[in-house]
Amino acid sequence: MPCYRKYLIVVRNPNGISPSNSKQERMNNIADLQIEKEILPLFDFTHNDFSKGTLNKLLQEPLTSISDILTRQDILKGFIANHNNLKEYNYSRVDFYEVHKFLLDTSIQNYKKGIKLKLLISEKERHQTRAKYIQFVVLFQRIHSFYIKRLDTSCFPDEYKKELHSLNDSLTSFNLGYYDELIREDKFKAKNILDLSKLISSHQENRRLELFYKKFFLFEAYISISRCIYQNKFCFPSLSDSNIFFESLYHPLLKNPVNNSFSSQQNVILLTGPNMSGKSTFLKSVGLAVYLAHVGVGVPATKAELPLFDNISISINHNDDILSGYSHFMTEIIRLKQVLIEASINKKCFAIFDELFKGTSIEDAVQISSTTINGFTKFNNSFFLISTHYTSLKKLRR
Repeated sequence: MPCYRKYLIVVRNPNGISPSNSKQERMNNIADLQIEKEILPLFDFTHNDFSKGTLNKLLQEPLTSISDILTRQDILKGFIANHNNLKEYNYSRVDFYEVHKFLLDTSIQNYKKGIKLKLLISEKERHQTRAKYIQFVVLFQRIHSFYIKRLDTSCFPDEYKKELHSLNDSLTSFNLGYYDELIREDKFKAKNILDLSKLISSHQENRRLELFYKKFFLFEAYISISRCIYQNKFCFPSLSDSNIFFESLYHPLLKNPVNNSFSSQQNVILLTGPNMSGKSTFLKSVGLAVYLAHVGVGVPATKAELPLFDNISISINHNDDILSGYSHFMTEIIRLKQVLIEASINKKCFAIFDELFKGTSIEDAVQISSTTINGFTKFNNSFFLISTHYTSLKKLRR
């Protein structure tokens, strides 16, 4: 009996092994794509850590329905259509952090509880407080008048139009234009500080500031993603029932990438070739494009079409799992079993396996790979992309 049989993969659903209940949880094997380390910087044009955090969250959470994906695509298309209005979007990071801290400082509420006298008689207090309010007014008046008010909201889907109108209304409620004019004419006095403090404290008490910032950080994350898509000429993929197709696909982190076109109606694709022939780079390109499509953003290609998958599993980097005490081979087996359990309950899985079973002997690897690949063909709902330098596997037939 060949030694590989002790690693036989059971794909039934035995007691104690149950597939995850949510689509979001199933789409979790993407560590090899290095989203936060390598892909986030590609999309990151944000101007503060809060917006960057929102951006990172968007990139880390695949969407689970075609309607959600198409809605996000339409939102980003709206931002791209407004590129000329937003291409100079910028402000001082230092000013933003200071204003952010200031607006969330609950001591502002003291100005309507007895601080008025101190404000009027203490020159030091007056100058320090006045500077904070001026910083707030000038920063958000610039963002409001130069960018948000100039947006053509007709380019956005209806639901996000409401978000943009809400952002606009929040900033309008502070009467920033009026106070900005007073500042320019050097007429911004203690009375104006007291009036503005009442407005700010009202927003604090009703938690409207928190809601405003949440929408504002998402707004900036969308600007950031759309700028990346626009500058790199990414395309928005269409969603099909079964076809997978990419035209002029490339990896966006390479300085001089090779474009590849790729299409298939078969559910198992075997990629063969010698070591160092570019197989892994191609797999990373396909895996990243499939993943980004499920995030609802543009992909590095001129045209793309693919199904909506319930499970995305990318196995490209060959490392032992030191923390779990697993060898690379056993890590492969575990990942493979996770995918097959999902596929066996009729879920649409997309899986990439780079140099399948490289962690064992050549003879065993060829035998196990043959059995595994033939087994993959039974799951017509799923798609498996496998690379190998074992050229004998090319003789496999469905």
